[in-house]
Amino acid sequence: MHLNVEPKATEWLCETAILQQTAFWARLKENFGWKSKAFDLECFFTKKDSSIKVKSKRSGDLLIMLRYVAADFCIAYVPYGPEMLPFKGEDGIWLEHLSEELRPHLPPGCFLIRYDLDWESPWVEEDSRYDSNGKWLGPPDVGVREMRINIGTKRWNLRKSPSDILPSNTIMVDLERSEEQLLGQMKPKTRYNINLASRRDIKIREAGLNELPVWYSLYEETAKRNGIVLDHIDYFKQVLTTTAEDTASPADIKLLLAERKGDPLAGLFWASSGGRATYLYGASASQGRENMPTYALQWEAIKMAKNNHCKEYDMFGVSRNADPAHPMYGLYRFKTGFGGRLFHRQGCWDYPFDEEVYDRFRTKEMVSQGYHIR
Repeated sequence: MHLNVEPKATEWLCETAILQQTAFWARLKENFGWKSKAFDLECFFTKKDSSIKVKSKRSGDLLIMLRYVAADFCIAYVPYGPEMLPFKGEDGIWLEHLSEELRPHLPPGCFLIRYDLDWESPWVEEDSRYDSNGKWLGPPDVGVREMRINIGTKRWNLRKSPSDILPSNTIMVDLERSEEQLLGQMKPKTRYNINLASRRDIKIREAGLNELPVWYSLYEETAKRNGIVLDHIDYFKQVLTTTAEDTASPADIKLLLAERKGDPLAGLFWASSGGRATYLYGASASQGRENMPTYALQWEAIKMAKNNHCKEYDMFGVSRNADPAHPMYGLYRFKTGFGGRLFHRQGCWDYPFDEEVYDRFRTKEMVSQGYHIR
């Protein structure tokens, strides 16, 4: 394997379906103190296949976000990257090689690269990871996973992060179908609730920045109901107002509200880039839920994505299976009703440069139940 890594301006990050690898995402995070770095990647892979050498040249790019966790120490976080896939079974070899090539381009105090991998988990192909009903049990213990990913590496240095940052399990809805086909693949209860919302006169509309407090009130109510940590309203203001139209990878962001007789009942942030739409953030009122506003809202978001020529809709975050004990089980039931495909990402993997600093950082993460990086 031979790899060329060349720094470039984040404005020239290529258009991609991965929102978190765009120039838009870099600008958004820079508004909150992150530093960004972008790189062109050109990789030459060589693999033996039945005694025949298979050569492959692949090109792509990479966005890295830098966050200082102390005066002299920072981490390099790669949100849903790298997008470039290695040969099957060489994930660790590729990440090790990439990390060492990136190392000279990172600040001296950078002690860790954390890859939040968008690649599908290799354990979905293992029959042993399914029960008798075909339910995926998830990946095995961390030790087994670390052993597998490090096979063939020189340093045996890749570690599973204590927790994942971006959702590692999601639902992908294929939009290259007619609206009738999309409705047909939904669960009957989901179709019924969409029709019920229509009969109950639920209206969906795009809201402007001046209506952000309306959204935030729903968000505060949702956070209180579900016991989740609140983000400040300024974060959502930046999501709506950050622009990257002068770059190679902008994004389209919309705020949608579901109302009944003028009363807001639910809302969501919708994003699209590179042929994929993503459901970023959602909120709903405790009152009026019997009118099914969230079902109408998601159906409108799906139709909007299709009308904007997106090929897929990422529903962004569910439990890995139908486990009632999982805190995201409610989202699993709701989102799987729309008939998409379960996609299991590999989650966060660490490549430490400084073992001593990394061990201290990891211990602190585990004590605090994860270092939160938006």
